[in-house]
Amino acid sequence: MSELLEVRDVSFSYNESAVILKDVSVTLREGEIVCLLGVSGGGKTTLFNIIAGLVRPDKGSVLLNGEDITGQPGRVSYMLQKDMLLPYRTVEDNVALPLIIKGTKKKEARRIVGGYFRQFGIDGSQKKYPAELSGGMRQRAALLRTYLFSADVALLDEPFSALDAITKADMHRWYLDVMENIRLSTIFITHDIDEAVMLSDRIYLLGGRPGEIKDEIVISEPKPRRADFNLTDDFLVYKRRIITQIQGNKI
Repeated sequence: MSELLEVRDVSFSYNESAVILKDVSVTLREGEIVCLLGVSGGGKTTLFNIIAGLVRPDKGSVLLNGEDITGQPGRVSYMLQKDMLLPYRTVEDNVALPLIIKGTKKKEARRIVGGYFRQFGIDGSQKKYPAELSGGMRQRAALLRTYLFSADVALLDEPFSALDAITKADMHRWYLDVMENIRLSTIFITHDIDEAVMLSDRIYLLGGRPGEIKDEIVISEPKPRRADFNLTDDFLVYKRRIITQIQGNKI
């Protein structure tokens, strides 16, 4: 399978004494969920900003379908840790924003997004305001808005970190189901090892100072994943491998 997104040998520094990333290469294939796992300050968000075209690297390039998009914002969608829903707009109008920004009339944008609310598990929330939704529902709305910005590649920065453990487990199951249906190719950041193993097709361990790729772990568990995958011996093998790498490389 060919690469949809390629990050090739990217390096970045704020100045000569603050090198953040060194020779980082990452790939994403169509329909994949790929995780960047590591501690805070390891350069993950900087790498996302480079992929999103918000920051230009000192060295290296970003390719989308073989086209160099380095330093070009707006080519991939980017969902921040907070849902960033506008409190004075209805959920329907929040979700429709990417279409409206691209020039679609509001009435038509509402019609288009209305077809996705049931699929994303938020049907009935169209006329509500963000403050009326639970944390999980807000994240679903934010993910739908991200998908409508770009159905090719989405960057998700710790999308489930603000949720409690029970809600997060429910969101993981929902996320895998909806990703299987819409085939959105995704790179997400997390510090949660269990989350990384549960959701990912592949995991990149990013660590060190400056940040480098220390390992790439392929999760061979087929999709759709078993509900109890996180209780299996296979899951624990992946988790032990990651913990060993983190301890050995000080990720």
